[in-house]
Amino acid sequence: MPKIIRISCSMKIFCKFPTVKYIKTSFLIINIKSFIIILNNLLLLHSDKYCIYVITWMQNIQLVEMNDAYALILALITVCFSNSAKPTDFDFLKVIGKGSFGKVLLAKRKRDGKCYAIKVLQKKVILKKREQKHIMAERNVLLKNVKHPFLVGLHYSFQTTDKLYFVLDFVNGGELFFHLQKERTFPEPRAKFYIAEMACALGYLHSLNIVYRDLKPENILLDSQGHIVLTDFGLCKEGISQADTTTTFCGTPEYLAPEVLRKQPYDNTVDWWCLGSVLYEMLYGLPPFYSRDTHEMYDNILHKDLIMRPGASTAAWSILQALLEKDNTRRLGYRDDFNEVRGHEFFVSVKWDDLEQKKLPPPFNPSVESQYDISNFDPEFTEETVPNSVCYSSGQSIINASVMEADEAFLGFSYAPPSEDSFL
Repeated sequence: MPKIIRISCSMKIFCKFPTVKYIKTSFLIINIKSFIIILNNLLLLHSDKYCIYVITWMQNIQLVEMNDAYALILALITVCFSNSAKPTDFDFLKVIGKGSFGKVLLAKRKRDGKCYAIKVLQKKVILKKREQKHIMAERNVLLKNVKHPFLVGLHYSFQTTDKLYFVLDFVNGGELFFHLQKERTFPEPRAKFYIAEMACALGYLHSLNIVYRDLKPENILLDSQGHIVLTDFGLCKEGISQADTTTTFCGTPEYLAPEVLRKQPYDNTVDWWCLGSVLYEMLYGLPPFYSRDTHEMYDNILHKDLIMRPGASTAAWSILQALLEKDNTRRLGYRDDFNEVRGHEFFVSVKWDDLEQKKLPPPFNPSVESQYDISNFDPEFTEETVPNSVCYSSGQSIINASVMEADEAFLGFSYAPPSEDSFL
């Protein structure tokens, strides 16, 4: 039997004009979907483009289950911010990346010309692969990244009936993978600079009880000055403190830690294994246990000793051995996480405070000419035609998108940052 909810509320409409209006209403609804439709109808009566609608007071909400209250709050948040961003706010200029669920596009916001990277994902593909939890985890982690210098920031997230949109920083120095392909290897000082910034980013995520789980050159970007920026948080695992473990088998084959391959419980030390793998690849051109045969590569990771090669310093080889220790309880970072890693002799010359404040000059400048520069992206992507469907979706009205929030697996996906206009 549908639950009856009585809502009494007053809504303020904040405009850039001096008038402030109030709408008062009291009505009965039988479910969340009906509530959203009624509320949207109210909003559409006052659709001045400068208005932001905020529910400022509610009372007499009678709900049978706490889950209903949670869903209602998320739906309200969605509706309040549903005008904040939509596909037609942007000009989609170039494809700059592709993934399992969609594409990443360079987009320009029409009202001010600011550039963003917009990740456009297909809902039906996500649902078919049952990956909605990973998408929501990515959204949650992105919200925590805003203030960190080495993590990509989220500006908006929104959805239409068939797509999800992440509006992210446009970082146009190119993927580390792109530069490694061109140069094959990096000098040790350059590799050390990148690894130190990556370690800072991983340490920050670990401090929030988040395990990254997918550190690899394809997920590491360079900004226009040459600092690293971690992106793609779809495999992050939340709620894992230093004493906690998880068992999910995921990651990229070349960078999987032995305990993951053994399907044993693992902790945040898998990220330090990946850090060692990326350092090794930057110094020598391939991941440490690489083979074209995946089964042979897995056997190498589990059983083969790390082979010392010429060309790296004693300190570099020492940290590689410490990070690529097959027993995670003896691996660098197991005892004291980032503090232990940063204390290794390999980083003795690094001024960590200056590094985290981006005061140290990067060893390589990607030569970015403007905010629209895409010269550091693979032509395989940039020469692809931008699909018309990214800026149009059937039924992408406020009502339809909001109802989708309440009815589907992407409840609470939409986000817009608090602003002075919204008084939040």
